[in-house]
Amino acid sequence: MSARPVLIVAGEKSGDNYGAALVRAFRAIDPEVRFFGVGGTAMEEAGVERIVPMDALALIGLVEIIGHLPRLGRIFRRLAAEVKRRRPAAAILIDSPDFNLRLAKRLKALGVPVLYYIGPTVWAWRPGRLRTIRRRVRRMMLIFPFELRIYEQAGISAAFVGHPLVERLRTTMDRCAFFAAQGLNPDRPLVVLMPGSRDGEIAFHMPVLMPALAPIETATGAQFLMIKAENLDEDALRSGLPPDGPPVRIIDRGAYDAMAAADLVLSSCGTANLEAALLGTPVVAFYRLSPLTYALGARLIRIRRFSIVNILAGKTLVPELIQKDFTSAALAAEAVRLLRSNEERERLRAEFRRLKDILGTAPASENAANELAALLKS
Repeated sequence: MSARPVLIVAGEKSGDNYGAALVRAFRAIDPEVRFFGVGGTAMEEAGVERIVPMDALALIGLVEIIGHLPRLGRIFRRLAAEVKRRRPAAAILIDSPDFNLRLAKRLKALGVPVLYYIGPTVWAWRPGRLRTIRRRVRRMMLIFPFELRIYEQAGISAAFVGHPLVERLRTTMDRCAFFAAQGLNPDRPLVVLMPGSRDGEIAFHMPVLMPALAPIETATGAQFLMIKAENLDEDALRSGLPPDGPPVRIIDRGAYDAMAAADLVLSSCGTANLEAALLGTPVVAFYRLSPLTYALGARLIRIRRFSIVNILAGKTLVPELIQKDFTSAALAAEAVRLLRSNEERERLRAEFRRLKDILGTAPASENAANELAALLKS
């Protein structure tokens, strides 16, 4: 197999985790291949040499990105220079299509074949990216089974490798042990808050999320725990907690134990929605962007549902509060409704079990590592 290194680029926390698992799986095939690129601590701990920290790419919004274009340009040029110097045998690009599809063009020009892991949601918006992918990407590694037909019909080489969450979702303690470890009251319901993993998401979500807590506590006696994404500053997060509101415990590890132990998760749209569902915990999904970004993006959206849980199910299972519908009052009302209804929470858990069947049990990281091995051999 090639002695040349492999470039790997992930722009957010979930991609960092998936990239790290792929690298570890590949070590079982060839422990000598070196990886370098963009990632977080998970990829670094897996042995990836970080050229650029992951949070440099963790941006949201068409409009919001404009102010960061000079910095993104510097990152792009630095990576391109490293690619020219190191001459990688292949590149694995994980999600983050706004940056990675541009990088794929440069990589192809430099003769570096690209494997793309976790493809852009062309089935949701910007289907024109299929043409871009066909020109720039050697092979797609897809995580949802329904995607395969879409890419194959577009003439793009693709494989369904499985969803990496299926192999990642493991808990280390039950509800009683988690409550005891965190000093929580077992007689009160637990609501876990997941406002997002990017600074922009925190800025848009926290001012709406926080005022919803007091009415939820008053109506249900709930207690609150917030999961902090690794790349976020805890002091900045704490500054968004109202001094006169219900207490909120912030944790930065044990996220799956927290979600599994919770009675309800309030989460921004994204991977966290699916994590909560696969762990069997009801969730309310929300998301907000700047009005201009939303207005521009709305013209490109092809779907009626935004949470991946609802998209996979093909129907609305979990409440979605998007843009103008995401208000403190609406969030509190949905939370109280679910916390008061054991029947509704049980119905959701039964539906979530069907989602597990849809995703299957394919070992995603191992399959993705085998795709890389096949590419390097060729």
